[in-house]
Amino acid sequence: MTKQGRFITFEGIEGAGKSSQIAPLADWLSAQGQPVVTTREPGGSPIAERIRTLLLDRTNTGMSGTAELLLVFAARAEHLAQAITPALSAGTWVLCDRFTDATYAYQGGGRGIAAERIAILEDLVQGTLRPDLTLVFDLPPAVGLARARGRGEPDRFEAERLHFFEAARAVYLARAAAAPGRYRVLDATQPLAEVTATVIRSVAELAQEEDAFSSADE
Repeated sequence: MTKQGRFITFEGIEGAGKSSQIAPLADWLSAQGQPVVTTREPGGSPIAERIRTLLLDRTNTGMSGTAELLLVFAARAEHLAQAITPALSAGTWVLCDRFTDATYAYQGGGRGIAAERIAILEDLVQGTLRPDLTLVFDLPPAVGLARARGRGEPDRFEAERLHFFEAARAVYLARAAAAPGRYRVLDATQPLAEVTATVIRSVAELAQEEDAFSSADE
């Protein structure tokens, strides 16, 4: 019988360096003989990527918070149906650059949408699916923004003001504190190699706890 794959999400504000940590972890998992796929949100499937373009386009000014929230979950519904759920069912580990915690942080903290409204859509779109492990890459928002804006022209979210990201960071940390069994908060100001080592150690602990690398066909 094929074991269900594990679902690991990477979270953090702009410039936290989470995206650069996905490939090293994927390489490490592959070296353990574990099938793994990497993906991102918003996006991860053809329709979801088209929605991503709408959400990140700076020319789409004046979008209401509700419209933004619904677009995020529309993309997520497609992403789950086309990529995440089939991979997990096949026993593949899924590493996702952002997921629903980002919605609570950005649309909840940043836009001020009530968490209760987000939770309704979370249950509708995801059912009982939640990440097995969420890695929160934490750093001061001013540091993250300086990093992000040094990469080039900011997208629609990167162009937000500092207080937006301060609110988003606060939500991330509050959610991590409320459910320490699922979250690991990492100091994203540390050197890249140290952060990578912490990421791999966290996932190795998860695998050990669940005997996740034992034969998929027992």
